[in-house]
Amino acid sequence: MKLGISKKKNNYLFAPGQEIYFSSGSFGWETEDETVNICRSRILFIIGVFLFIYLVIVIRIFNVCLVDGIQLDREAFSYYRPKSDLVFPVHRANITDRNGIVIATNLPTVNLFTNPKKVSNAKLIARKLSEIFPTISYEDFLIKLTRKSSFVYLKRNISPHQQALVNSLGFPELEFQPSEIRVYPQKELFAHILGNTDIDNNGIAGLEKSLNDRLSSSTKDLRLTVDLGVQYAVREELLKAKEKYGAERATAVVMDINSSEIIALSSVPDYDLNKRGFKDKNIKFNFATLGVYEPGSVFKVFNTALGLDSGKIKITDSFDATKPLKMGRHLITDYRVPAKWLTVGETLIHSSNIASALMALKVGKQLQIKFLKNLGLFDRIDNLEIYEKGRPLHRSEKSWQDDTVATTAYGYGISVTPIHIITAFSSVLNGGIYTPPTLTFESNRKSKRVISSQTSMDMRKLLRDVVIYGSAKNANIDGYEVAGKTGTANKLEKGKYVKGKNMTSFVAAFPINDPKYALIVIIDSPKPSKETWGFTTSGWNAVPTGGKIISRIAPQLNVQPNYDLDTQKMNVFKSYTEKN
Repeated sequence: MKLGISKKKNNYLFAPGQEIYFSSGSFGWETEDETVNICRSRILFIIGVFLFIYLVIVIRIFNVCLVDGIQLDREAFSYYRPKSDLVFPVHRANITDRNGIVIATNLPTVNLFTNPKKVSNAKLIARKLSEIFPTISYEDFLIKLTRKSSFVYLKRNISPHQQALVNSLGFPELEFQPSEIRVYPQKELFAHILGNTDIDNNGIAGLEKSLNDRLSSSTKDLRLTVDLGVQYAVREELLKAKEKYGAERATAVVMDINSSEIIALSSVPDYDLNKRGFKDKNIKFNFATLGVYEPGSVFKVFNTALGLDSGKIKITDSFDATKPLKMGRHLITDYRVPAKWLTVGETLIHSSNIASALMALKVGKQLQIKFLKNLGLFDRIDNLEIYEKGRPLHRSEKSWQDDTVATTAYGYGISVTPIHIITAFSSVLNGGIYTPPTLTFESNRKSKRVISSQTSMDMRKLLRDVVIYGSAKNANIDGYEVAGKTGTANKLEKGKYVKGKNMTSFVAAFPINDPKYALIVIIDSPKPSKETWGFTTSGWNAVPTGGKIISRIAPQLNVQPNYDLDTQKMNVFKSYTEKN
């Protein structure tokens, strides 16, 4: 190594250290500008290396995510792939009552899943998961974790707390998938209206099933015609009646008599919609729309309306009910009815089978069949949004003989659902217009005239008398001018009438001077008691239940009471009892 000292042309020496430089293979002298250039070059080189590395990473991410996409095997992809054009998870629309109160909605949740092929310690993970999810056994988790598959759900719809516990285990094999769960804030209250969904949010019963496409393809709330407050009152009274009378089940429907909008529909027993896996099919049976039954004497409403509207029966006509009516091998009799000639009004008040049959025979088969068809009593109500709907049972027109004409007049030989009865009943009393029933404000329906407005006015007066003087006195609620008809029919089981078992019903409208709402109450197999004096007819169970329902829901529906009616009622009743 050579050490040298250089002088510039002006013979001045460099400052100490300034003249030192390094040459290749030896130390030399170097200037200040050259040192700065070397530092700058090294910094730029380092920056360039980092930029190159970041560029490689960006290109790789772009290639994986946007060009090739994340690659999943077929089985895993089938679980991730949305079932519609919407981005997973599909949001299901809320359902509200008529006042906008939410009665069905979705909550965000997550599903726990894994790829069993990547699980390193299945036994340990299974043990840890069984501690977090005590409803699932260690053995079940172990089976899932060792399955010969690349995708398996370990637990669906887990809570945020459970998700945090799983994360704290520190197993990268355990992954989460965003999801939603259907919840019902009112639990049992709308059970037989809403139905419910499966674990994948697809409708499997009730309105959830019949309107599944509407609910899963739109985020717009589905507004129903039902009123939460009215529904609550109806269900509560049904539960009380079922227990009080020892009945197998009870059902009721409240309907806007002019629009056929269903304000309340309940059937008990029922079940909590938030719970799944019920094995008892009995609690899921919606008697209001699916249960067909022989209605008994409530059918006399339609028989009387038919007679008056046909012009073959006048309201002043009388019928001989002094003796049983023989129809072939059958004998038509009355129960606790005065053996005398009965007017049309008295036929309804005393609920005479004999007089009703004579009225129907005078009208004839053809007009009877045509009238019942026009009231929708021969066909299933297809437009009703609930999935579970019953089809009426009746004889064919060819086999519809005089005995069928006679028995149909008082509700035997034909079976219909409660929703059929209340819809037809509404059309008889609302001025004569039949409108198909509905549960939503989105339905398109066509109305039609079925009887004249005069016949409808006459029926209002006749059915008001039934409540004042007949077997429906227990529904004569002060101020609300209730009109209606009772019905008690022997219960059919496996094609045979069961001795001692009745289906009791009460159909009503209020206030009858300007009808706003209709109600039907049915008690299945009520038992006799000391309070009912051993009777099981509708006047002792269905009627008082209906009366209690009306007294609770009328104020909620803004029906203004008129207590002057009570004075009129007592004066008329006193006059009637004095004459009879």
